[in-house]
Amino acid sequence: MTTLEPVPVVAPTRPRAGFADGIRNGLPRLVLAPSFAITLVFVYGFILWTVYLSFTTSKMMPIYKWGGFDAYYRLWSQPNWYVAIENLAIFGVLYIGICIVLGLGIAILMDQRIRAEGLLRPIFLYPMALSFVVTGTAWKWFLNPGLGLENTMHNLGWTSFKFDWLVNPKMAIYTIVIAGVWQASGFVMAMFLAGLRGIDGEIIKAAQIDGASTVSIYRRIIIPLLRPIFLSAFIVLAHMAIKSYDLVIALTGGGPGNATELPSTFMYSYTFNRNQMNVGSASAVMMLMGISAIIIPYLYSELREKSR
Repeated sequence: MTTLEPVPVVAPTRPRAGFADGIRNGLPRLVLAPSFAITLVFVYGFILWTVYLSFTTSKMMPIYKWGGFDAYYRLWSQPNWYVAIENLAIFGVLYIGICIVLGLGIAILMDQRIRAEGLLRPIFLYPMALSFVVTGTAWKWFLNPGLGLENTMHNLGWTSFKFDWLVNPKMAIYTIVIAGVWQASGFVMAMFLAGLRGIDGEIIKAAQIDGASTVSIYRRIIIPLLRPIFLSAFIVLAHMAIKSYDLVIALTGGGPGNATELPSTFMYSYTFNRNQMNVGSASAVMMLMGISAIIIPYLYSELREKSR
């Protein structure tokens, strides 16, 4: 009987990576390197520089003399800073809440496959294509008592009509809310509409077969499934609310008085107009901490979901 000798197994040799493969693999890194370097320097580098300036004695120009927490003590002793925080709370709550409710409502209506959907979607999204400066200027003309809505109603014969929110210190902050909601609600609508179109239709059909009403389907099935969209919309809107500057400047200029002062306008005023760069930098750090308090938990939850 002859015995069969084992045949040695030879591992397949990998083809050597040629010059073309090296270029193909390294090209994405090469293309992204300039933008990465610019972001590293002009975003994160200037963030660190601003944090450092908040601990210095800088006035009109940067002075790199250590001042400790003096700028923060002075910041929190300014009455205008508390006015800015109060206005931000009013603006943020109303802006985020109305945009989410209005955007969700419009998205639900659009999800009914109406005929004019192709026409209505661009109309609702158009305000987001405008800059906040254009939006603020347009609403400033519209809400001006001598030029806009009030003057038009008077010319039409309704002489008792009065809408002076733009020049009323107690109501001026709400004009910022109106303009902001007008611009951002269409964007929120698009987010919710994309989420609605991504829901599996079999789930809805099964609920309908079980006899669930339309209201129950939306309340118990569809809206809970939109939780990630709610969270994303909240993050985006909160970020926009905290750093709102151009809309306020174009619409009210922070006035009347300081009735529409926000942390962003406070920061600009103290940095460039009042020559207190360290106090302005401290207010910018406070804004950064506010944004970080929103973004970091969101990123943590996203990374946690992916790891699961």
